[in-house]
Amino acid sequence: MLSIFRHFFDEVGTDEAGRGCLAGPVTAAAVQLPKDFKNDMLNDSKLLTENKRIYLKPVIEIESKSFAVAHVNPNKIDEINILNASFLAMHRAIEQLEVVPNFIIVDGNRFNPYKDVPHECIIKGDSKYMSIAAASVLAKTYRDEYMEKLHKEYPMYNWKKNKGYPTAEHRAAIKKYGITKYHRKSFKLLPDQLTLEF
Repeated sequence: MLSIFRHFFDEVGTDEAGRGCLAGPVTAAAVQLPKDFKNDMLNDSKLLTENKRIYLKPVIEIESKSFAVAHVNPNKIDEINILNASFLAMHRAIEQLEVVPNFIIVDGNRFNPYKDVPHECIIKGDSKYMSIAAASVLAKTYRDEYMEKLHKEYPMYNWKKNKGYPTAEHRAAIKKYGITKYHRKSFKLLPDQLTLEF
């Protein structure tokens, strides 16, 4: 059973999705939950089925005190690197919250401070604290929806299925069709990178 990080009332949990993808944005969510929030299904989005994530998305949106989601596009990822782009996405999500948090809990072991708000990094926080788990679900579902829209523009990469991750099918399509404006040029898109023309 996940818990609330109890020391601070207006804490916000934040997490990202899509860091390891070859295409598409990195997406982050920030979620503030009421202290009495409970949901036995909620967990790290990676441990949930797609159907459970889709079910939880409106539950989190309706029952949270405040939530926000932000994308950082591939050009920016290439410019500042994926780690900094992940932090930027989290900052953009936090900026959109209706309630200013007085504490931030972050999934992982690194974070760039957001203004003067204190924070704590928590390894595997998305499987320990509800607000981070809720953020992981929103980041994943919103990013998946985004990639499904991009799939309509470039169906040959099958992003509606692989969501931009480096599957064998995705890499085979890159080799056959080349890259799009949604691919991350700073990533190793193919094992034989030098044969790929930008």
